[in-house]
Amino acid sequence: MYKFKDSEITPEHVFLNRRKFMSAGVSAGLSATLLGLPSLASEEDLIPNKYEDIISYNNYYEFSTSKEGVKPLVGDFKTSPWEVQIEGAFDKTGTFDLNDVLAGLAKQDRIYRFRCVEGWSMVVPWNGFRLADILNKFGLQSSAKYIAFQTVERPEEMPGMRYRSLDWPYREGLRIDEAMHDLTLMATGIYDKDIPAQNGAPMRLVVPWKYGFKSIKSIVKISAVTEEPYATWNQTNSREYGFYANVNPNVDHPRWSQATERPLGGGLLAGRVDTKMFNGYDEVASLYSGMDLKKFF
Repeated sequence: MYKFKDSEITPEHVFLNRRKFMSAGVSAGLSATLLGLPSLASEEDLIPNKYEDIISYNNYYEFSTSKEGVKPLVGDFKTSPWEVQIEGAFDKTGTFDLNDVLAGLAKQDRIYRFRCVEGWSMVVPWNGFRLADILNKFGLQSSAKYIAFQTVERPEEMPGMRYRSLDWPYREGLRIDEAMHDLTLMATGIYDKDIPAQNGAPMRLVVPWKYGFKSIKSIVKISAVTEEPYATWNQTNSREYGFYANVNPNVDHPRWSQATERPLGGGLLAGRVDTKMFNGYDEVASLYSGMDLKKFF
C-alpha cells in the first residue's frame, strides 16, 4: 500500500495532500488507508504527473487522433451550461443541469494510476464524486444490470467528429457492481481545478482498474439498463477491445504486449515498468470471481 512523501511530489499535490492531512488530523507519511483514501495494493509510491503533462497528452478522438493535437482544438468547446439526461431504471428520470445532478453529494479527492490500452500510463489526482452516490441520488432500481453512458455529440465544436474514425456518439458501459464500487469516480476536476475540456470536461468517468477507453468523457447521458450496453471500442473491434477491459498483463492486445507500460512525464519510474493486474487495484478482484479473465478481457 503506497504512502505519500512530500519530498517526492509536485507542488499541486503538496497542496492537495496538505488539505487531506489537515482534515484527517494526521501528518504526511501515513498510509492512504489511514487517510481514508482508496489506494493501490502496492508498495510503490505514486508520484502524480505534473498538471501540464496531464492536460497536454490526451486521447479524445472527438477532437483529434493525435494525443498532442487535442489541446489546441478545444477552444470552441462549451462546457457551461451542461445538462445530463438520466433515463431507464431510476425512480427519478429526466434532463437535469449538471449542478443539480451533483448538488448535495460529497466531493472526493482520488489519486489514481491511469493505464491506457496503448501501453502508457500516468498518475492523476482527480476530484469528483462517487458514481454510486449519483446513481443512488436518482433512485437506482434493482432491475438495472448495467449503467450506460454517452458522450456529447457536437461536430461543430468537436472537429474530430466530422470524420468517421468511430461510430459517434461515443458510448460505454459498466456492470452494476462495477459502477457501484467505491473506486468508480465521476471526475469534475484535476489538481483541484475544473477539469479541462481536453480531459473530458465538465464530467467524465474514471474506472482506475480498467483501460482508459472505458473512462468515457464529457457525459450527457446516464442510463440504467437490463442488457449489456453498446460500448464504442468493443463494437468497433471486439477482437482487440473487450467490454470489460480490465488491465491484465497476462492478456496481450493482438498487436502489442500488455505485460509492461511506459509511465509518462513525472510518473513512477523512467523507462518501462511491469503492468499490474487490475492496474494494482486488487480490491476489485472479487467482482470477477469465477470469470475467465482471458476470455472476458
